[in-house]
Amino acid sequence: MAVKFNLRYRSVLLHLIIWSMLYMLPHLFIDTRNIQPGSLPGSYFAITNFYHIGLFYLNAFVLYPLLIDRRRWWIYILTIAAMIVLSYYLKLLFVAQWYPQVRLDRWAYRILFFPTLPFIIASIIYRLIVDKIAHDRKQKEVLAEQLSIKLKFLRSQINPHFIFNVLTNLVSLARKKSEQLETSLIKLSDLVRYMLYESDEKKVSLSKEVEYLENYIELQRLRFDDTVKIETHIDLSEQEAQQNIEPMLLIPFLENSFKHGMGVDRPLILVRLTADGGRLELDVKNKFNNDTKEDKDMNSGIGLENVKSRLTLLYPKKHALKLDKEKGVFHVHLTIQLK
Repeated sequence: MAVKFNLRYRSVLLHLIIWSMLYMLPHLFIDTRNIQPGSLPGSYFAITNFYHIGLFYLNAFVLYPLLIDRRRWWIYILTIAAMIVLSYYLKLLFVAQWYPQVRLDRWAYRILFFPTLPFIIASIIYRLIVDKIAHDRKQKEVLAEQLSIKLKFLRSQINPHFIFNVLTNLVSLARKKSEQLETSLIKLSDLVRYMLYESDEKKVSLSKEVEYLENYIELQRLRFDDTVKIETHIDLSEQEAQQNIEPMLLIPFLENSFKHGMGVDRPLILVRLTADGGRLELDVKNKFNNDTKEDKDMNSGIGLENVKSRLTLLYPKKHALKLDKEKGVFHVHLTIQLK
């Protein structure tokens, strides 16, 4: 509301400045103190300019929207032509009544007729500019709404997909009757709390996202014990930790590494996260077996494809994602300019 009020205030102020300059022009270029006898006096121009300004707003805010926007071109053209002719005769009547001393020669007739045209043309140009600005603003609002809807859909995809994977992990612990099941459930509750109350925010602090990643990693440590080597390196200063980021943007890379990095001898997961100058870098590595054809269900690949779409929508030209497979190691390198 305040923004709209400020825009309206600035628009009114701009109009006042322009019309004030218009009234100053005759005094800048015409010596109104030495007007020849029989010529139109300065008061005539002052009065008729008020009339022209009225025509400007009549056309810009009434005739043009009423007729052009409804595709009534011929009616509009005839109306403008009639308004120009009527204005000419009204000025003749005005001069005859109030300035009988004025000598109506060819020059005077031109002054009576032609000044109406620039105001009409200016009002048409003004209306076109205003409509273009309004159209562009509307398009931005539509695109923003479409982006919001798409992001909500992508987030709704991540949540059940992630929960499905974590619950699968807990089932494994339950079958083993592991004492770590209770701790895992507490960790899961922290994860779900983040998903329910934080992921609906447009942006969250990087520290919250990192805490979410650390809980997920700890959950995996509880599940696999020493059977999987998990190495993490997270380096964030207090200032960088307060940078904002899209919630649940980084977790798919970790999910993918644990999902596809288990069917190898001595599984290894490496996670490195750093931020400097508003530039975030994430490296995730996991071993994989080239000779093993992995079973893929209908949900396979949702996480990575999802995060690619979100990165494209939220950080256009401000991110770089590189996926490499070399010597049995799958490497994800992500760079995001958060500022």
